[in-house]
Amino acid sequence: MKIVHFNKSDLHGGAARAAYRIHHALRMVDINSTMQVDNAVSEDWTVETSKSLIYDLIKKIHRLISKMINQLLRTKNLILHSPAIFSSGRDREINNSNADIVHLHWIQGEMLSIKEIGKITKPIVWTLHDMWAFCGAEHYTEDNRYKDGYVKCNRPNNEEGFDLNRWTWNRKCKFWKRPIHIVTPSHWLADCVKSSYLMKGWSVTVIPNAIDTDQWKFINKGYARSILTLPENKKLLLFGAMGGWSDLRKGFDLLLLALQVLKEQVDEIELVVFGQLEPKEPINLGFPIHYMGHLYDDVSLNLLYSAADIMLIPSRQDNLPNTGVESLASGTPIVAFDTCGLSDIVKHCKTGYLAEAFDINDFAKGIAWILENDQRYEILSNNSRQFAVNNFSYSVVAEKYRALYEKVMEPQ
Repeated sequence: MKIVHFNKSDLHGGAARAAYRIHHALRMVDINSTMQVDNAVSEDWTVETSKSLIYDLIKKIHRLISKMINQLLRTKNLILHSPAIFSSGRDREINNSNADIVHLHWIQGEMLSIKEIGKITKPIVWTLHDMWAFCGAEHYTEDNRYKDGYVKCNRPNNEEGFDLNRWTWNRKCKFWKRPIHIVTPSHWLADCVKSSYLMKGWSVTVIPNAIDTDQWKFINKGYARSILTLPENKKLLLFGAMGGWSDLRKGFDLLLLALQVLKEQVDEIELVVFGQLEPKEPINLGFPIHYMGHLYDDVSLNLLYSAADIMLIPSRQDNLPNTGVESLASGTPIVAFDTCGLSDIVKHCKTGYLAEAFDINDFAKGIAWILENDQRYEILSNNSRQFAVNNFSYSVVAEKYRALYEKVMEPQ
């Protein structure tokens, strides 16, 4: 069977890395898989992108107009919005190709329009990396419009101007007449799909994100810290700040409060932050913060997770974050709030600690609990690594996708 994946990029962003790993997991089990992207970062021959300057210019114009349309919506919600208006011609290319299955991932940034998706005649599998597919234009939401339908009377109070989300959702309802086979990396997102007005009744399969557990492995903490010039005799807590401090979904404000509680309970803790440069006005926690900047290659990231004692994921809302999968593959336990897809990664007191949702005292308690006993820590570390191998390794995830593809290709 021939699978063609579509994602905005191959490596830039969490969804891109997840899609790229799924693509290579399939190739490792001898499934003919290629990937089409707008922005190619790797030099991978299995990843295809347009080399036309005219195409790139048109795409830039489309994104600019899309951004202008977004500004017609006045909202305090800083979440990304994607109206997906402009056709790219890819629907014709797809329908005329020899692909058996079209596998969509994160196709925003005007890569594919809503109308084009509805015109694809090939079987489609769509792995969701956020909530956009069944919402309006927003990529995440905390209200119930996606369940009830986007009507005038249920618009959030913090929105004014053009109802971009309602307009985008109506276009999805108009053009998406044929159910698509949906994949979600977490059970939480699967439940959201099943309860959505747009996609209820569609086929949903939970398949987690993949990671190459032959490449990602245990690395001695002392060695990892020496390579990264991190202190060897401190308790290092790791936080991924991709997107900066301002994204409330990532819960950095909750983390700061939890760390203030923790410093009264545990000595010699230090915070390690990646995905963020040191801010102009440094944060004073009362203990050191090490800013690692942006790390893009798997070797450096594997070293960083291995150097840390605990990975902290204080998110208010998350799917199945790569940071969690990568941390477990490195044998580093996690502390997170018991919300959304995080319970699919953190098995309470086995691969880390699941704090009661948004309870900063319980979050701090979880960190202290993991650090207070060396023997317990070793068990948690081994459990974390084994859980990653059993659930997220390339072979496990690829075989789940193979079974789904075969089901999708069965005559109806």
